[in-house]
Amino acid sequence: MDTMLAGRFHLNSKKFAVEEVPVPAPGPGEVLIEVKAAGVCLSDVHLIDGSLVPLFATSDTVTVGHEVSGVIHTLGPDLKRGLTVGTRVTLEAGKTCGRCADCVRRRPCTQMLTAGIDYDGGWAQYTVAREDTLIPIPDSLPFDQAAIIPDAVSTPYAAVVATAGVRPAQSVGVWGVGGVGAHNVRLARLVGAAPIIAVDPLPSARERALAFGADMALDPAAPDFADQVRAATGGRGLDFAFDCAGVPVVREQAASVLGLGGSLILVGITPHPLTISEGLTFNYLSKQVRGHYGGFPESVTELVRLTAAGRLDLAPSITDHIPLAAAAAAVNRLENKIGDPIRLILVP
Repeated sequence: MDTMLAGRFHLNSKKFAVEEVPVPAPGPGEVLIEVKAAGVCLSDVHLIDGSLVPLFATSDTVTVGHEVSGVIHTLGPDLKRGLTVGTRVTLEAGKTCGRCADCVRRRPCTQMLTAGIDYDGGWAQYTVAREDTLIPIPDSLPFDQAAIIPDAVSTPYAAVVATAGVRPAQSVGVWGVGGVGAHNVRLARLVGAAPIIAVDPLPSARERALAFGADMALDPAAPDFADQVRAATGGRGLDFAFDCAGVPVVREQAASVLGLGGSLILVGITPHPLTISEGLTFNYLSKQVRGHYGGFPESVTELVRLTAAGRLDLAPSITDHIPLAAAAAAVNRLENKIGDPIRLILVP
């Protein structure tokens, strides 16, 4: 076991390819993970198409992939957690820098590094992980479902329960019912939001939203769109609008149907400037815009517990399994919404 396959993105040439590379060795405080499943996310697509630029890249070539599960294969030196070979785990989608003042004080780090973007991720047969980024998973949780928890599920989970703080009976709109948005709908349902209005131009996505717990699903291009939202909310407008698409026109539309004290939660990422063209009514109604990025450290652990307890079934979220060697085809399939996937899983 000297070499392995890995999906590598070259930052300088902007080229992606599955290549044969040396198997990495774990350093102090690290372990080597044998990857069993790795999710394909729109952030991966944006990295490869050049619209997402790493902020804290540690090299000019990176192994892509931040949704990873597997088993501990080899233990590095100086571990503190008492980890054992063979333990089933999922990996946090990022890690603290470990150097800044926030890290020293054990506060949220302002220089979070993202796996598969800033440092090597899990589109590979093996990957190295820092021990504090490992979350054990029960035997009852399949690897493919465990792999998507650290981003596709934990990102909207943290947006719903922490950034927004949705309470039962509050109204929620979700724009873009793809990999993140579909779970945003499910998690809003889990915390008791009502009504939940899903918004997507694709009929298949709207049908999926209803199956995932939305009370209604609307086409954003419908001429009576705003009227339908007002009718569904008793004329009040939305308490929370989640932009899971990262599209400027979505943010404009979502902000326009917020009610008194309503908040627009920016879940989807985009390099485009944030613009809200609404005038004085934004002030009169005390509307807010809140940024959101990724999950929180406790999100993955809580979601593993919820799935293990049967509160959340992630099986419907897995669209297909694809060999690691065909990673480029998986990227193309997600980028072009071929088959309208929720989550594609790479299997080494």
